[in-house]
Amino acid sequence: CVLADAKDGFAAVLALKCETDFVAKNADFIALTQSILDVAMAQKPASMDELKALEIDGRSIENLVTDRSGITGEKMELDYYEFVKGGSVVSYIHPGNKLATIVAFAEEGVDTQVARDIAMQAAAMNPVSLDRTSVPQKVIDTELEVGREKARQEGKPENMLDKIAEGRLNKFFQESTLLEQAFIKDSKVSVTNYLKSNNATATDFKRVTLNQE
Repeated sequence: CVLADAKDGFAAVLALKCETDFVAKNADFIALTQSILDVAMAQKPASMDELKALEIDGRSIENLVTDRSGITGEKMELDYYEFVKGGSVVSYIHPGNKLATIVAFAEEGVDTQVARDIAMQAAAMNPVSLDRTSVPQKVIDTELEVGREKARQEGKPENMLDKIAEGRLNKFFQESTLLEQAFIKDSKVSVTNYLKSNNATATDFKRVTLNQE
């Protein structure tokens, strides 16, 4: 079960995992996930360990999850906990509670629909990072290597391989970083341009899913 919430410049998303859909759709299981999220929103823990140590009705969250495992006979674990902070924040939970996103913006009072559009963009398009500067170096190195190898297999001359790989890396950035992606509601504009036209600046996002992708 993946749930998210956003309020007063702080947004959090977390996932409580179990083994079967039967338990995942159980009202008590969803309520437990919600109560953990409520505590996270109130206390704003800085890490998963801090979250697990927080208490609900005098019991640590970690113990509550263990107890629920004993009741259902299924292994359960708090699998993800992420948060963002900003002038404005938004959360989006995809129907079915298997996928959620949170996004932070620099400005206060960002239009609700604009914020939601960006959260839905992150959910639908699964970007690897916010922008090209935040893509991990390891990912960049892999993309360049794959690009060179592909060009080599296509019979391109050796002295052209690096240039071709750089071109493919640029395409990767455009498809895989949130701000450079084509906006899902209007593919003629990038997410960055859509945000600019609405006086908004996305500064961070998190995406959590239990789906196989």
